Amino acid sequence: MNNNDTIFALSSGHGKSGVAVIRISGNTLETFAQKITGRATVAPRHAYFVNLRDDAGEIIDQCVITYFAAPHSFTGTDVIEIASHGAPAVINKIFEFLHAHDMRMATPGEFSRRAFYNGKMDLSDVDGLAALLDAETDIQRKSALKSMMGGDSDIYNAWRNSMIEISAYAAAILDYEPDDLPKNIYETIITKTKKLYDEITNALNKYGAARAIRGGVNVALVGETNVGKSSLFNAILGTARAIVSDIPGTTRDVVSASVDMGGYLVNLSDTAGLRETSDTVERIGIDRTHDEIKNADLVLHVITPIDTPTAVAPDELLIVNKCDTCGTQENKNAIYVSAKKGTGVNDLIKTITTRIQKIAGNGESVLMINARTRKLLETAQNELLLAIQESDARNNTNDGDYDILSEHVRYAADAIGKILGTISTNEILDATFSQLCLGK
Repeated sequence: MNNNDTIFALSSGHGKSGVAVIRISGNTLETFAQKITGRATVAPRHAYFVNLRDDAGEIIDQCVITYFAAPHSFTGTDVIEIASHGAPAVINKIFEFLHAHDMRMATPGEFSRRAFYNGKMDLSDVDGLAALLDAETDIQRKSALKSMMGGDSDIYNAWRNSMIEISAYAAAILDYEPDDLPKNIYETIITKTKKLYDEITNALNKYGAARAIRGGVNVALVGETNVGKSSLFNAILGTARAIVSDIPGTTRDVVSASVDMGGYLVNLSDTAGLRETSDTVERIGIDRTHDEIKNADLVLHVITPIDTPTAVAPDELLIVNKCDTCGTQENKNAIYVSAKKGTGVNDLIKTITTRIQKIAGNGESVLMINARTRKLLETAQNELLLAIQESDARNNTNDGDYDILSEHVRYAADAIGKILGTISTNEILDATFSQLCLGK
């Protein structure tokens, strides 16, 4: 990958559309901007309505062209954005024109990668951008936008700066006499290290909430055959997504759909009925039901009025379906619904939403932790714990060396640096930017 190449990509969605936006990034694009606008000079950040022509003088399309001069652009390089009509034929013709001018198609995430190299973003911001592009609900949008705009970076930078300070002070103990050191330096080092450990531990404890916000909350409908799980699944979705039948064992595989509940993304699964069976295919479906239960954040255990109520686990809701066939609703621990008539379904959705809020929180104070950042946070957490144990061994005094404590804290700072990209490897960069699409 050559960062000196001039690259381009379709930044808007693919397919037929009213407007398409094609983004170009390169080191010297002012002359090209003058050429395609037909002007002797182009002012940065000004939009020009032009008849875009190819090198033979034939009109390709009527477009709006905007030039962004480095470093005041998304990538930090010169950028041109061409807003054309969204017909595939128009887009392909513009691509041919750009290819003819020694420009190449960008790889996924290459624009953001240039922004990273030019100091416009760090890797935490990139993670937030990837999450924003994937956002399907309002909660996801808010959480991702906070991360993309530097909210997570501020926290990580504060942690890393504090770690560097602790490491420096701990190392200084080796080189200075006690009288020359700041007062209470030993207590300060230990207190700050423990505070960092607690903050990172708290962030990791909220990983489930961060995962639920970004990936959605997993909710599984489970129960025996013919209790109306598929009917309830359809009623919650408001559409006939699953096959409904009076024949026991109709659902033989997991049927899944995503739904927005109160701004949260919910991955709802209808599962095979739990029962003893000799049918090989149905047995596979039941095994998958057990897998869904293991992976679920919330289980909706569905029974009917004639069934014996079961104990409710902390991550379960007991649902009594077909309540239109019973006279009383005696079980205070159950939610009574009729999927067939729609009775109680809205109340059930409200209850599910309340439980989801407890699982995911409001998203405002949760770091955008993904698999990559979780592993690095766990590394930092472990190194800080080792530093604390080392300080406990010193009994909060200057007895002995603090170089081991200093090294553990420095390793923790390195782990946070890898989250930000301050310390990086090509593998980390490739994995992070490959999350993004063309044009980003």
